[in-house]
Amino acid sequence: MPMWNPWHGCHKISAGCRHCYVYREDAAFGTPEAASEVRKTASVRLPLRRDRKKNLKFPPGTEFALCFTSDFLIEEADAWRDEIWEIIRRRDDCTFFFITKRIERLPVCLPDDWGEGYHHVAVGCTIENQDRADARLPLFLNLPLRHRLIIVAPMLEKINLRPYLNPELVEEVSAGGESGKYARPLDFSWVTDLRSQCCDSGVPFTFHQTGSRLIKDGRLYHIPREHQHSQARKAGINTGRPHY
Repeated sequence: MPMWNPWHGCHKISAGCRHCYVYREDAAFGTPEAASEVRKTASVRLPLRRDRKKNLKFPPGTEFALCFTSDFLIEEADAWRDEIWEIIRRRDDCTFFFITKRIERLPVCLPDDWGEGYHHVAVGCTIENQDRADARLPLFLNLPLRHRLIIVAPMLEKINLRPYLNPELVEEVSAGGESGKYARPLDFSWVTDLRSQCCDSGVPFTFHQTGSRLIKDGRLYHIPREHQHSQARKAGINTGRPHY
């Protein structure tokens, strides 16, 4: 899945942002201040790029992960977002997926022709604890969207999602732990409990990432970054299809 990042940089707004990978990666490249400065990138028109033969570089059916080094709904990008919506409209032969911690801003960020949602755009609402679930998800479930996903990442505690798991509204729940040197631990029992909630409600579930520190059966495991996705898959508890 190609990453399409038309802008870069974000601001921390809740507990899940504390050890944000965007800040960590910018610091590793010696530019820690870049992560908090929202700016356009050279990738603004990525889905429309063509090769030397004038063919589109990304064929029909391509799935784009949008704004994974920022937040698609961040305020600083308000002046640029219409251009992105226009590109998304033009590439209705592809699919687009973004996640956001600013779901309350979606109504003011939608294009005029949105209606009940574009058929090829999926939106993931990110939550990390019970407080953010109860604050964001009631809003999320009442927005005009064709495709909704709940992204529990980084999962910081046991969370009850049962009030929000309507299979007619939510296509999937995806959960994962936190990565990085200072990652907060993920207890595997939280993950399996969430999976049980999803199975009982008829909503597909995906465990997409273990995080750096995984507690299982009372034992703490330190998992290298390159193995965190594969180890999550090896747990064998997925009932859905990972979107990222």
